[in-house]
Amino acid sequence: MSAAKGSLFSWPRRDAPAEEVLRWGLAEFGDKIAISTSFQATGMVILDMAACATAGNVKVFSLDTGRLHSETYELIEQVRRRYGIQIELLHPDGGELGRMTSLYGPNLFYDDVSKRRLCCEIRKVRPLNRKLATLDAWVVGLRRSQGSLRESTDTVSLDHDHSGIVKVSPLAHWSDDEVWDYVKRNDVPMHKLYDQGYPSIGCAPCTRPTGPGESPRAGRWWWEDSADKECGIHISPDGSVRSSLDVLLEEVLPAAPRAR
Repeated sequence: MSAAKGSLFSWPRRDAPAEEVLRWGLAEFGDKIAISTSFQATGMVILDMAACATAGNVKVFSLDTGRLHSETYELIEQVRRRYGIQIELLHPDGGELGRMTSLYGPNLFYDDVSKRRLCCEIRKVRPLNRKLATLDAWVVGLRRSQGSLRESTDTVSLDHDHSGIVKVSPLAHWSDDEVWDYVKRNDVPMHKLYDQGYPSIGCAPCTRPTGPGESPRAGRWWWEDSADKECGIHISPDGSVRSSLDVLLEEVLPAAPRAR
C-alpha cells in the first residue's frame, strides 16, 4: 500500500489547528511531501510554520515561469537567508517553451483566452505535473474564504487531478484576518507588491494592481473581460470535438502527449 493510501486511516480532523495539520503531513510523508508556494501571504505563513517545526529541513518548490516580478525573486532570496530553506525552482521545458514562443510570440497570452491557457500550461501546469508525479503529498495555501470555488476545501484531501496524491491545506479554515494577524505577530517577510496595490501576484505581464471595490482577482488577466464567454471548443475537419487548448498543444508538442 502506498504512503498516500495508508495515510487515509490517520488523517487529522477537518477543523484541526493549522500547525497540527502541517506537522502531521510532514511527519506522515517524510521526503515524499513538499510545500508548494508562490510566496504570497498564505504561502509565507505556511513556510514560517514549517521552518519553526523542522528548523528549515523541509522540501519547498515554486514555479519559476520566467516571467515573474523582480520583487518575487527578491523575496525568494529573503526566504533563503531567513529560514535557511532550499527552494527548488521549477522551470518550463526549454524545447516546449521555445516552440510555443516561436509559433505565437512571447506575449501570446494577450491574443485570446486559449493562447493564455496554453502559456499557463507550458509555463506552470506541465512543470507542476512533472514534480507532483514524484511525490505522495503536497502542501498548498488554499483557503475556503478565497471564493466560491474553494468553499469546500478540506485540510486534507485526495488530489484526483494529480493521480490521487494527498493535498494538505493547513490554512483551509483561516480567514484573511487570521492570515495577516499571523504575519504581524511573527514578523513574516511579505511581498513588496502588496504595498503597491497588488492583492494577487502572478506573472508580471498578467498581474496589475486593483482599484477600490475590485475583487482581489480582478488584477489577473484583466483584459479577459469576456473570458466567461470563451467556450474553448474546436471542431476539427473530421468532425471531432476538442478544446482549443488541446489543438494549440498539438502544435507545440507534436510528438508528446499532454501531461495530466
